This record gives sequence, C-alpha cells and structure tokens, in this order.
Amino acid sequence: MYRRVAIVTDSTACLPPALTAELGITVAQIQVRIGDQVDDESRIPVPTMVKAMRGPLSVTTVPPDPGAFYWAFADAGAAGAEAVVSIHVSSRLSGTVDTATNAAKQVRVPVHVVDTGTCGMSLGYAVLAAAEAAARGGDARKVIGAARHSFSRGSELIYVDTLEYLKRGGRISPAVAVLGTALSMKPLLTMTNGQITPLEKVLGTDRALRRIVEVAAKRAGEERVDVAVEHFAAEDRAHDVMRRLRKKIPGGRKFMVTQVSSAIGAHVGPGAIGVSISPV
Repeated sequence: MYRRVAIVTDSTACLPPALTAELGITVAQIQVRIGDQVDDESRIPVPTMVKAMRGPLSVTTVPPDPGAFYWAFADAGAAGAEAVVSIHVSSRLSGTVDTATNAAKQVRVPVHVVDTGTCGMSLGYAVLAAAEAAARGGDARKVIGAARHSFSRGSELIYVDTLEYLKRGGRISPAVAVLGTALSMKPLLTMTNGQITPLEKVLGTDRALRRIVEVAAKRAGEERVDVAVEHFAAEDRAHDVMRRLRKKIPGGRKFMVTQVSSAIGAHVGPGAIGVSISPV
C-alpha cells in the first residue's frame, strides 16, 4: 500500500496486528529480557510473561533492536515514501525514541521521530490519527500535526493491583510505591509530562475500578471520543470496565478492548487495567 508518508511505531502502542497491517503501519517490537534470554515481545506469550514475573528470574524491557528501525525506514524509502513519521512511547519511560533517532541518521529518506510523552492506546490513537492523515495524502507536517492533536488531548488512566512491578522497573520511585502497601489501598495512576504519576488512592479493587470509570467519564465529558480499555492478563475485568464505560460515556464513537503489550505488562503487572480516552 503506497503512502506519501510512511508510519512507524513501536509495540507499546498496543494496536491489534490486523489493524496495523490494514493501515500499512510498521511496528518495531520492544524486546523483553527474561533472565539472560532476550526476544521480541510478540514472541513471548502472556502466560509465559506472567509466570516469569512471578518467578525468581529478572524481567526487564529493552528498546527495539536498532536494525528494526533501520530496515523499517530504509524499506519505506525504497517503496517510494517521501518521508517517514516514527511515533513512539514517552522518552521518559523508554529509550525507544533515542534508538529510532539514531537509526534515522543512517538512512536517506527523511525521518521525523515523534515523542508522544505517553504509552498504550493513547500512543495507539495518535498512530491511527497519523495513518489516517497519511491515507488522505497528507505530507509529513500534516501527519505529525494529526498525531500531536491526538496525544496532546488524550487521557491515559491506569489501575494496577500492586505498584511493585513499576517500582522494580524504575518507572516510579520507591516512595511512590508506598501508596499501595497499606490497608488494601489500590492506586490509580495517570500520565503527566511523560511520566507515570499518582492520581488517587482507593480502598479495594472494586471501588478502584468504579472510580477509574468515573474519572474516565468525567474526562470524556460530552465530547465525541474513542475509548480503549487495555489489560494485562485480566480480560474479564477489562470487559466489565468497558461495559460500564459504554453506559457512562454518551459521546463514545468507537470502543476497543485490547491486551497490552508484554513490555507494558512487565511494568504494570498481572491484573492491570488501562483506560484511554481520545477526543475525535
């Protein structure tokens, strides 16, 4: 599928493979290291990830191999693209932006690397907006503008059963992790200035999930929005949250339930739920 501008992203965008294939989006895979073994996250089944995370081996994430970006960019140029827009997870959460930027210097086609300052489907919706702009024949400026318009207005809410995995991965400080250690307090988190930050503390899982629905509905307001619920090894919980969101958000256009990438799962832990609100 020819596009004047080619779109590249990374697997933390959590977009279903069928959708990226349909829209011609190239996805560079974040890598997961379990003990001494490193592989693309798409090759690591969720049950394997969960078992590893609960075991004695360390589980960490690594940005995509630089070669994955080099060939994605080079192939786009060889296919006739005038430019590439490469849209990625927050640089404050991952070294992916730096890896893409370094690879961009090695190819002839102009590559514009965009740091969205977010992750999950907030990133995914920005990628979709960029792909739609590219499909309409937009140049790189218009494609980047569409992505920025999406991620600058979107919201990402996160529920985790425990902050332990975020603390292990260095995504939050040990002091912040203390929020969830007493009295069954369940933390709700959000993205602020490219980082995962505390939003509220709620007593118990049921109340926390009800609260995340309330906050998401308030942020959506009466606007026309797309809504995604992401989960890691918590499909039933995700569908329950989605049922509540459908009732609470009258301006919902498209609703999607999706499994988060294993790379995100490595940091949020089993049972985690994310809600992304993207104004249309």
